[in-house]
Amino acid sequence: MGDVTAEMIERGRKGDPMEAARRRKMTIKLKHARQSLTANSDDNPGPYDSMVRLFAQSAKSSTPAVAALTLAIGGGGVFWTPVAPVALWGVLMLGAIVMRYLLGSAFLKLNDPEKSARVWRVFFTLSESVFGAAWALIVVLLLKSENTNAHTFALIVVMLVAGMIAMMGSAIPAAVGAGLLPIMVAIVALFGANTRQDTIILSLLCGGVIAYFIALASRLHRTALAGLSYQAEKDALIAELEQAKLNSDEARRRAEGANLAKSRFLATMSHELRTPLNAILGFSEVMKAELFGPLNSPTYKEYSADIHSSGQHLLMLINEILDLSRVEAGRYELKEEAVSLCGVVEECRHLLALRAKNKAIEIKENLDDQLPRIWADERAVRQVVLNLLSNAIKFTPQGGEIVIKVGWTNAGGQYLSIRDNGPGIPEDEIPVVLSSFGRGTMAQKNAEEGTGLGLPIVRGLVELHGGEFKLLSKVREGTEVIVIFPPERVMNTLPQLDPDAPTEAEVKAKQAQRNKRWSRRRWAA
Repeated sequence: MGDVTAEMIERGRKGDPMEAARRRKMTIKLKHARQSLTANSDDNPGPYDSMVRLFAQSAKSSTPAVAALTLAIGGGGVFWTPVAPVALWGVLMLGAIVMRYLLGSAFLKLNDPEKSARVWRVFFTLSESVFGAAWALIVVLLLKSENTNAHTFALIVVMLVAGMIAMMGSAIPAAVGAGLLPIMVAIVALFGANTRQDTIILSLLCGGVIAYFIALASRLHRTALAGLSYQAEKDALIAELEQAKLNSDEARRRAEGANLAKSRFLATMSHELRTPLNAILGFSEVMKAELFGPLNSPTYKEYSADIHSSGQHLLMLINEILDLSRVEAGRYELKEEAVSLCGVVEECRHLLALRAKNKAIEIKENLDDQLPRIWADERAVRQVVLNLLSNAIKFTPQGGEIVIKVGWTNAGGQYLSIRDNGPGIPEDEIPVVLSSFGRGTMAQKNAEEGTGLGLPIVRGLVELHGGEFKLLSKVREGTEVIVIFPPERVMNTLPQLDPDAPTEAEVKAKQAQRNKRWSRRRWAA
């Protein structure tokens, strides 16, 4: 407790500016994550508007691949179609590619692109229709050729272009439809009046390919939308966890500050209250014993006795509070030595025998006198027994019975059991009784005063020894408290010495005599 300073307490009371700024940022992040899960509005963009950003990123990043595909198809198309139409198509494709790239770049450069996502969705759909119309032109040029290889190449072009548009534009389903519609219209218009079987088959294949990729784009759109929703939910969960962590850190900081203040208060109280209490107890005891002469009035003697008893009660309360605070803070130092559990129980029973006799309570003992000693703090063990036995006497009715048992556990440890036939404790009140300053309904009705610290101190002292504390109680049947010391606390008994055994000096003397006899025999030989 001496390490606690006023500066530490003052620092615990003040808030941390960096933590406050972090909480504000986290609140904004949490609000944004929650907004992303709600419905779309002009001021509150949702997952659908976030899909526009994905489309823009795809349109911008796919530019080199689309340009390479355009060059490859244009190079292959010159084998079956004139160069001039293919060159014109290449120019149109270059314009469409540049338009898609510029639109995607402009959208991504906006400060808050999601707010204007609805307008840009229309722009992207129109650009995709121009992009699809440019691809439809090369398909028409190839299908007009009389060479069947050109028709096969056109089918390959349709498959590649449909797959590319479906993959890149799946974020906006309308854009996929706008990109594939010109190709579909061109195929239907070109072969609508043609009744040749191979033409009909080619038209059906192209239509099937386009329908397949439209369905694939729809599936990809749903998957991407679900992924965005999961990401938004994860961000919201992470933000809430961060917020909860900040709240927990703030609560911990306040609790540490309160604990520092409590430690300082207890340290001050131990000095400021014990010093005057010692004077009060000493002077009241002198007055009660009339050491310096008789008191004129017997009432004064009665008052001095009351002052002395009240001071002792207050001193006991202060000592219990300080003991509990040291146990909870882990600063209770055990002064371990060899302790006889049965001997401590006998001493405590003798100290409280008069109190039990006044209530006509019979105390029965079942002690194993052959138990070895345990390695423990004798003062702590005595306090444990005194608290438990005084509680049993306090709540046992007039003419009741208390049974004390000390023996071995199945694991090789030692146990102490104190059982009474009092009113018992309701099951829902056991946690209250075991808490600091907790008192059950029967304790509140009892005429004797109590602090509610006895059992918490006992449990803390037992746990410091590595032991186990159990409280078993039933209403109208009584209460049993069991304290178990672990096997490692039990000291192994030493073998009993033989009273007729020779001493060490006698053993050495006999050894010297044997050596002399052996040396004489050797010289004689």
